[in-house]
Amino acid sequence: MSTLKVDSIESRTSGNRVVLPDTNNYPPFRNIVINGDMSVAQRGTSTASITSDGYYTVDRFKLENSSSGTFTMSQSTDVPSGQGFVNSMKLDCTTADASPNYLIFSQRIEGQNLQYIKKGTANAESLTLSFWVKCNETGTMQVNIFDADNTRLICKTYTIDTADTWEKKTITFAGDTTGTLDNDNLRSFQLEWFLDGGATYTGGSVTGNWEARDNTNRFAGATINLGDNTANEWYITGVQLEVGDSATPFEFLPHDVNLQRCYRYYETIVEGVAGNKCIAMGGYYDSTSLYLPIRYKVQKRATPSLDQVTGTNFYIRYSNSGADEFNQFSTARMGRDSGLIYNQGQTAGTSGFIADVSTNDATSFLAMDAEL
Repeated sequence: MSTLKVDSIESRTSGNRVVLPDTNNYPPFRNIVINGDMSVAQRGTSTASITSDGYYTVDRFKLENSSSGTFTMSQSTDVPSGQGFVNSMKLDCTTADASPNYLIFSQRIEGQNLQYIKKGTANAESLTLSFWVKCNETGTMQVNIFDADNTRLICKTYTIDTADTWEKKTITFAGDTTGTLDNDNLRSFQLEWFLDGGATYTGGSVTGNWEARDNTNRFAGATINLGDNTANEWYITGVQLEVGDSATPFEFLPHDVNLQRCYRYYETIVEGVAGNKCIAMGGYYDSTSLYLPIRYKVQKRATPSLDQVTGTNFYIRYSNSGADEFNQFSTARMGRDSGLIYNQGQTAGTSGFIADVSTNDATSFLAMDAEL
């Protein structure tokens, strides 16, 4: 057996086979958070005029906004230098509100993905959160973990030391020996960056320990209110939540793997382009009922709903009777692996004949939504 130097990694060779050892000893898929590098944004790269709760740009991250100003959320290319990141999430206040209710940036996590942290047992594991953050203000901000199964909460704070500068934050949350998590596909944990809050979410204290949820603690330690000034901006990337008392380097996944993980919760079926783009082949059940079967790329977390952009003549079908334009789809017999979408009454065809259905507008959009 000889020793071969490959890219400064010592490797063993046996014949023509090269065996590269694991030089970092970090387990794969250790990051509980999905899309922590903000690289996947199936819904689009920017959404303006946000005043309510929803998933808007970067996949798996939800913005919850209740009377806390108006925001633009975007996938940004402003990132910490030399760390390997290409994207971040940017939140920009466009209309201020001096009397907020809540503003939360969060990711919700299935209980069946958390069983190995052994919550609610004597062997409960601690969790370490690391992320890069940038804000135009200096001061204290807050991040929490909410246990939705047992209505429990742990709160921690972090500081923005220098304005308009990328800073890495590392926070460890103790293991919780109270309250086991449900082993299902529903929300068990909510990792939340609390960015603004009113009287309901202040007035308490940040103990840093697990406790029965007290909403007055969720924003109690913060001194920065992101919605109080239109100059305010907040960026985040490199979000990693892992078992243990210390942070490991961010786990970069291949883009296709990251995208597949996002598909479980949200999958774009087709988005409009200049010219037509095929959606699927379908057929006429009767002369006015056009049905299209859709097979998903990845099994969904739960039976999805159809997310669509509709408008006059946004879609078109081609069949034996020529072309016919229509506006929208409805759903039937939806499942976790596939579903049936249809249009009734807006097209005319021949029962039993097939049809090729495509987009007919640059802004048309179809997706399957199974978010938590």
